[in-house]
Amino acid sequence: MSEALNISSSPHVRDRWTTPYIMRVVLLSLMPATCVGIIAYGWQAFAIIALAVVSAVLTEWVFNKIVHKPNTIWDGSAAVTGLLLALSLGPRTPLYLPVIGSVFAIAVVKGCFGGLGKNFINPALAARCFLLISFANAMSIKPILDATSSATPMGALKMYETVDITRMFLGTADGVIGSSILALLIGGLVLWSMDIIHGQICFSVLGGFTLFIALFGGQGFDIKFLLAHLCGGGVVMGAFFMATDYVTSPVSRLGQFIYGCLIGVLGGVFRLYGNTADSFSYAIIIGNVCTPLIDTYIVQKPLAYRKIGKTRPVKREPFRIPKPVIALTLIAAIAGVALSGVYSMTKGTIELQELQKKTAAYKEVCPDAEIFDVVEKAEEMIAGQDEKASPKINEFYVAKSADGQVVGYAVSVTAKGFGGDVTMALGLTPDGKINKIAFTELNETAGLGMRADEDSFKGQFAGKGGELSLVKGTAGGGQEISALTGATVTSTAVVNGVNAGLAFCEEAAKGGN
Repeated sequence: MSEALNISSSPHVRDRWTTPYIMRVVLLSLMPATCVGIIAYGWQAFAIIALAVVSAVLTEWVFNKIVHKPNTIWDGSAAVTGLLLALSLGPRTPLYLPVIGSVFAIAVVKGCFGGLGKNFINPALAARCFLLISFANAMSIKPILDATSSATPMGALKMYETVDITRMFLGTADGVIGSSILALLIGGLVLWSMDIIHGQICFSVLGGFTLFIALFGGQGFDIKFLLAHLCGGGVVMGAFFMATDYVTSPVSRLGQFIYGCLIGVLGGVFRLYGNTADSFSYAIIIGNVCTPLIDTYIVQKPLAYRKIGKTRPVKREPFRIPKPVIALTLIAAIAGVALSGVYSMTKGTIELQELQKKTAAYKEVCPDAEIFDVVEKAEEMIAGQDEKASPKINEFYVAKSADGQVVGYAVSVTAKGFGGDVTMALGLTPDGKINKIAFTELNETAGLGMRADEDSFKGQFAGKGGELSLVKGTAGGGQEISALTGATVTSTAVVNGVNAGLAFCEEAAKGGN
């Protein structure tokens, strides 16, 4: 313990709410969600929680020993970090991941930046994002054994399917260990009622997120739709337990409100337009990074500040745009002009490359074809499609050999995937069976949806015709296609696109021979 005497000028504020006291209250407030998670998911959830907490505490002890700092494991901050990380992991997460995540959170994010009170982003969230990026496939393991083709609630929402809000609220739906909204609300409201967390942060996060989803989600202020989004993707946990971290949130009330709204809006943007449904963590981290900027321009009034009698006029400095803002604006303008010029110069080359890529895809799925003829009837059918249709047919050709014999058909179709559009070339035999499929646009999650381009998945379609169906586990033959583990939305998009291409070919080919 340090024996130095700290001297400071008045006023002095004395408070029984020390760091250890606050951390213990936070730990207790997380107990409802912890207990529900263990009851719902069993021993492995308990093992993940235990490993994460123990690893975090041990890492802090070892790190303090190495850098010759006082022992801080008894303040409870490391235990809170480990518990928050564990609650944000899935119940079937491999047991080595909570250990790696806790070590990263404490040693790298917290310790290397000076320890408690010095980290610039939330350690638990940083560790979760690190695991999502570095171990994407392992982090995608679902909480039930037959979940290879059953989407999580957030995945189902991206597919515009209905979800069970009651199960999400209680914490029994597929998701992370700490997914019980009821338990999280109990703990969060206790912290708020004790004034340990700031209401202007958590409620502005929830409000900003809800308003953005209502305005841009396509369902308006539909209560069930909004509740489904609020109950999933870590919004409630993030609002009450992550965004409210003292170190990484602004000081002033106005700054806290702006910070909360920023996180809520960014969470909505990532939810609706991002390539992952549980991206609320990234929104909070961006908010953490913006905290110093907010505190710079929104200054907290000094303690005991008040107006007394008649004050002297103070000469205000004229408003000046900060030099960094001017510099960044100029850099953005120059970069924009440069990029525009580069695009204009390379536009023809890009279009040629895209055409070559498309032609190569058609040759791949129809290897015996030398000529691809346009069908007038097909062109009319394509032009008559709804612009927002998904799947949507882009092109249709009759594939012919050099002597003019029909050797098959080529269809380009686009379906809505998890990370964006999935565009594929579909090659069919003259009798309407699938010869092969090839992707011309696939922007899904690495290690998950991108595995749709592997031969083990694409090969399932060869020789099939008619209406195909997606099944869990191993396909039993016939019209069944086995879904990719952890990539249900992508698998569904591919199957829907193939079905749309088969149906279109059956109708269009009648006028194309």
